[in-house]
Amino acid sequence: MNTKYIDLINQTFDFPQDDLSLEENNLRFHGIDLLSLIETYGSPLKFTYLPKISDNINRAKTWFNNAMKKNNYAGKYYYSYCTKSSHFAHVLNEALKNDIHIETSSAFDINIVEHLKKTGKVKNDTFVICNGYKKPQYIENIARLINEGHQNCIPIIDNYEEIDLLSEEINDTFKVGIRIASEEEPKFEFYTSRLGIGYKNIIPFYENQIKDNDKVELKMLHFFINTGIKDNAYYWNELLKCLRVYVRLKKNCTSLDSLNIGGGFPIKNSLAFDYDYEYMVDEIVNQISVVCKEADVPVPNIFTEFGNFTVGESGGAIYKILYQKQQNDREKWNMIDSSFITTLPDTWAINKRFVMLPINRWDSEYERVLLGGLTCDSDDYYNSEQHMNAIYLPKFKKDKPLYIGFFNTGAYQETLGGFGGLQHCLIPQPKYIIIDKDEKGRIISSVYKPEQSSEQVLAILGYDAEKVKPIDKSQNGEHLIEALFDNYPKIKLK
Repeated sequence: MNTKYIDLINQTFDFPQDDLSLEENNLRFHGIDLLSLIETYGSPLKFTYLPKISDNINRAKTWFNNAMKKNNYAGKYYYSYCTKSSHFAHVLNEALKNDIHIETSSAFDINIVEHLKKTGKVKNDTFVICNGYKKPQYIENIARLINEGHQNCIPIIDNYEEIDLLSEEINDTFKVGIRIASEEEPKFEFYTSRLGIGYKNIIPFYENQIKDNDKVELKMLHFFINTGIKDNAYYWNELLKCLRVYVRLKKNCTSLDSLNIGGGFPIKNSLAFDYDYEYMVDEIVNQISVVCKEADVPVPNIFTEFGNFTVGESGGAIYKILYQKQQNDREKWNMIDSSFITTLPDTWAINKRFVMLPINRWDSEYERVLLGGLTCDSDDYYNSEQHMNAIYLPKFKKDKPLYIGFFNTGAYQETLGGFGGLQHCLIPQPKYIIIDKDEKGRIISSVYKPEQSSEQVLAILGYDAEKVKPIDKSQNGEHLIEALFDNYPKIKLK
């Protein structure tokens, strides 16, 4: 009888796959011995496998270069990394090895860019594309970068005031892009993105604020839709609308030479994942070629801003099944040694799916389970709603530890989860491991951050044992507060 977990996987999916394989009934991720990783570092733990970042960047470059060659495309392709997906230094350092460009979202991003310039990882010819709503500090930082000579910094105009705000801070001429406020799918709660300027207002905006402005040069039209790059009528219709705006704008603006199609490449979220990247890239390049040829305008350089695609498939999280609770006749809850809400917040917030598989005991019989986290929140779980179908794992046995892995978790989870800060129910942040290859191709690993300690959490909360003074209960409320929070700046209480 086919009752083992390995039998279930073999009869359901095409396995092994490029990134996931089995050796002696234990799972390997890109050849990494995960059980050995657990034996070395324990659980729970999160990791980033750096070589996958470079691999995905170069895959995308190949797809676009091949498509441009096939379609006799005269423009160039520029791969940009969307930093908000993961701001970690080791991620940026790995990505920048591959001659890419940077997309930013807020003021502190510019500080990161300036640091990377000092270390030589960002060059003067690296494009820095500045998206997002621009508060005063963001405006000031962008201006400083441009004033110090980084001419390839391109702020993408998000609203009608930003041209004037930038002009006040920037000393010389500067380049800008305009973001299109795309129309969302009908199922959304809103019809038009809050970001950018509406399709019908792009041309009037250019004519009113940029055309006769000697200080500003329009370089780029920016297009992105929230649902990502998908082979459906909605995506192709929105791209066509964008291209129509581009050709109209190009006929009035000779400096416009680039189209930014944003990000949106999906990543593997199950063993059944199937997405034809090459076809999609070829069709995008072809559509741009056709529209520009019909309008008799030069094709634009193409920029992309891949974030999730760049770093998502490099990440993973490993947990131990601590205990199984039989809550009724049908529900078996496998409790992990951490929290989904804090370590994989997208599973809780948007029911995001990740590849989930056991690390060991693939030769054991399997059972249907639900997965629960440690917090006392009823939403701290991972079940069939997120997982696409029922969750099956090797049967729980107290004397045979079971470990599970969530894969392709490398984008957004750390920043959304508040890495290094406070976690729900004060469940500590797991240890974080960086995995790389040395010059001989051998896999190496190191601890980036150990598991969060109680001292670190209490320090954030203001409980500094050395600084808290004894409390005299006879004191009034003001003195009580001063005694408890003496390490904070004083605030006059009324």
